[in-house]
Amino acid sequence: MSKVYLIGAGPGDEELITLKAIRMLKKCTAVMYDRLAGPGILKYLNEDCEIYYCGKEPGCHYKTQDEINEMLAQLAKKGHVVGRIKGGDPFVFGRGGEEILRLMEDNIDFEVIPGITSAISVPNYAGIPVTHRAISQGFHVFTGMTADKLNIDWKAVANVGGTLIFLMGYKNLDIIRNKLMENGMDESTLCAIIMKGTTAKQRKAIGTLKNIKEKADVINISSPCIILVGDVVEFNNKFNWFEKKPLFGKNICVTRSKEQAKKLREKLSDLGAQVTEINAIKVKSTEENLRSYIYNLCKYDYIVLTSVNGVNIFFNYLIKIKYDIRNIKAKFVCIGPATAEALMDRGVKAFIVADEFVAENLFKKMKEKIKNGDRVLLPRSKQAREYLVEALRKEGCLVDEVITYEIVKGDLVNGEAFEDVDIVLFTSPSIVRNMIDLVGIDKLKEKQCLAIGPITAKELEKNNIRYTVCNEYTTDGMIEKLLKERKELCLQGIED
Repeated sequence: MSKVYLIGAGPGDEELITLKAIRMLKKCTAVMYDRLAGPGILKYLNEDCEIYYCGKEPGCHYKTQDEINEMLAQLAKKGHVVGRIKGGDPFVFGRGGEEILRLMEDNIDFEVIPGITSAISVPNYAGIPVTHRAISQGFHVFTGMTADKLNIDWKAVANVGGTLIFLMGYKNLDIIRNKLMENGMDESTLCAIIMKGTTAKQRKAIGTLKNIKEKADVINISSPCIILVGDVVEFNNKFNWFEKKPLFGKNICVTRSKEQAKKLREKLSDLGAQVTEINAIKVKSTEENLRSYIYNLCKYDYIVLTSVNGVNIFFNYLIKIKYDIRNIKAKFVCIGPATAEALMDRGVKAFIVADEFVAENLFKKMKEKIKNGDRVLLPRSKQAREYLVEALRKEGCLVDEVITYEIVKGDLVNGEAFEDVDIVLFTSPSIVRNMIDLVGIDKLKEKQCLAIGPITAKELEKNNIRYTVCNEYTTDGMIEKLLKERKELCLQGIED
């Protein structure tokens, strides 16, 4: 049944979207989004969802508001469940009301899902509370985009007290501050301009009504931004939690599959990075290949798992066929800590765990335990190297390898998001090759590239892409490398 959801996506930090918004996005068969909606929001969509970019950049509209209104109606008439993703909240200068009025003309069902407005969230991320006891008992929000044309009672605004917030008003900054001073506001009143708040590109200029324009010009402030006027601006350093995070200011591209990206994305976000997720690989399950081995599971001495995907596909298949895991007597072996952790999530502790995410290290540790005649089951990717199979067989093991999944190239859902990326993380050679196909080798060469280990690094080197490589070949090792490099840059005094 067709329906339109007007969804507030928040101010830019993708984690500020609501749980209800995520749930409804998963229902959508078509979405329309604009530039102020964080690009990470699109990862919650189903693969077959149709995606339309509405643009609406200042001075360069991909679609007019009337065209957007009409397109919403037409998509719904075709039977789609439509998501209209809007930055901030649909009704806070978001023109959501105009879109609803068009839907009502054709009796199209709709629902509004509120979002966190930039009016309160962006100041929060900049260390500025919009209200504070004994300093500001209220706040007032205005659109600044048409400040020169709005019928605003500037006398009342200049004397109302509390915090004044102007959204989308940077091009009219001179008009706003002059009108306030002309109508009685002291030129020494504190003022802040916050650009691209809640994202890696957040910048803020702090000054007074008199000098804020000069302060903003020094640090190259540009739209989108918001303007705050009032005494609460004095807290911008004292309450400044976001900009003090160790990876603040960095936009880091995670290129793993959707299933694997979550933990790494969350860890980076907690450290202050903005994360752009491009799923350069997709996991195509071939779990049915396990069918021939299921009734002999009890006869294996070792089951070797060489990836998180391998763990999940193996155990998901056992659950699917209602296999009793107590029949398995084999010891489980994992290629690295992440794989072992995924196994532990299934209630099984690995008997052997490689220190490094490479087959040579895993074999070295297995060689200390295995003996001639041991039966080994190796569920693995179609693209996995043959090294481990051959090395185990040379030691006299009876190895059954079964292809339980295949890695295929992912899709580039939102190519525009890659433009803002500073650092790209690579965790396999196939991801390197796929990213070259998806975004282009020239664009990759413009970014800082980090390889999880030497095998991935070789693929980057083969394509003449400059890179650094981790000391520890895990995703935690990648994070440690990022933190170390950031600290070194700060000590050298060349970081932003």
